[in-house]
Amino acid sequence: MTTSTTPWQNWAGNVIASPSGRCDPTTVAEVTDIVRTAADRGTRVKCVGAGHSFTPAAATDGVLISLDDLTGIESIVPTRAPDGHVDGADVTVWAGTRLHRLGPLLWDLGLAQPNLGDFAEQSLAGAVSTGTHGTGRHAVGLPATVVGLQLVAADGSVLNCSRETNPEVFEAARLGIGAIGIITKMTIHCVPAFALSAEEHPWTLTAALADLEGFAGSADHAEFFWFPHTDAVTVKRHTRLPGDTELQPLGRLRELVGEEFLANEAFGALCRTAARRPSLTPRINRLAARAMSARAYTDRSYRVFASSRRVRFREMEYAVPVAAAAAVVRDLRDMIDRSGIVTPFPVEVRFAAADDVWMSTAHQRDVCYIAVHQFHLMDHTELFRSAEEIFLAADGRPHWGKMHTRTAADLSDTIRHFDDFVAVRDRLDPDRVFANQYTEQVLP
Repeated sequence: MTTSTTPWQNWAGNVIASPSGRCDPTTVAEVTDIVRTAADRGTRVKCVGAGHSFTPAAATDGVLISLDDLTGIESIVPTRAPDGHVDGADVTVWAGTRLHRLGPLLWDLGLAQPNLGDFAEQSLAGAVSTGTHGTGRHAVGLPATVVGLQLVAADGSVLNCSRETNPEVFEAARLGIGAIGIITKMTIHCVPAFALSAEEHPWTLTAALADLEGFAGSADHAEFFWFPHTDAVTVKRHTRLPGDTELQPLGRLRELVGEEFLANEAFGALCRTAARRPSLTPRINRLAARAMSARAYTDRSYRVFASSRRVRFREMEYAVPVAAAAAVVRDLRDMIDRSGIVTPFPVEVRFAAADDVWMSTAHQRDVCYIAVHQFHLMDHTELFRSAEEIFLAADGRPHWGKMHTRTAADLSDTIRHFDDFVAVRDRLDPDRVFANQYTEQVLP
């Protein structure tokens, strides 16, 4: 363990902590030693991946553990559908593996994760533990693809968990927000490698909301970004194709212009202008919307799912019932127009299928994820406060890795297995070795 007074901060820069020590274990045995030593000293422990959560989920004044040296694929077990054909494989992956590295590793094995979010810098364990999802009317989030995991508990014991072995720990830990223990490896169900045909084009919010449920089902993975203060949206529709489909990726020049310049350099400049001159934001958003031209391409799934994100921002995201989603977006639009709040960042609208993960925001219901953002140099307070009121009125559930104000008292009535989760946490970590400011907010 190294001792350091150097502050740690998350990617967005809104969470800063001063851990008493930092560790980079290379084996599970080293993880158990770190946890046992810290517990004996009465010191808290937290594990951090890419620090991409906007909540203080990984912040600690105790020992901060990085699993960046626990990476790669350990094993692969082919799986079969009821009719006997191979339908993919259960792949055991070390927890610190970053998603942008896992995609190519799986592709070379003829496999792919069935769905991904739009940011690939996260570690696998970090993404799963905060409930990362992508979009798709019939696609579940990452935690629902977990079929097994290895966990280091607060007493240093190592638990192997699945639906058959330590099933309650498994149900809690596959979306454990860091409160159950340190995941050292996990087994995820992967599907045969597939390509995605991507279609992106400008549209209008009015048209999208006229039949939002129809839009959600218009492609395997559909989403749109709405630019506040305008009626403009950018639509993304991704259709799954066999893995041996001839690929037609974006040319290098077009990728540099679209992904690097327009989506990052130019957009960042526009955001800085909005921060200096907020009154220009509506005009800036109209300009940004016009810059997003139509394009179509076909590439490996993991390359299409993720985008480069270098412009820093704050984010709040809630999952609301699909049937309520159009009204929620309209209420957001009316609130922003009425209040005078400005934001140069688009509102993101995505979808997910119901799952059975205890702490999932999509537990037992199909949902629409609606995310509001604010540039990191602009005050997010009033925008997020007003948006959260709208989300809660629609029975929304907060994303565990995005900013929100919910507490244990609020959440216990809205999450069916909340008490079951807390019971597992209490049994495995009675002394709160893995607690921090965030777990104290959302758990009793």
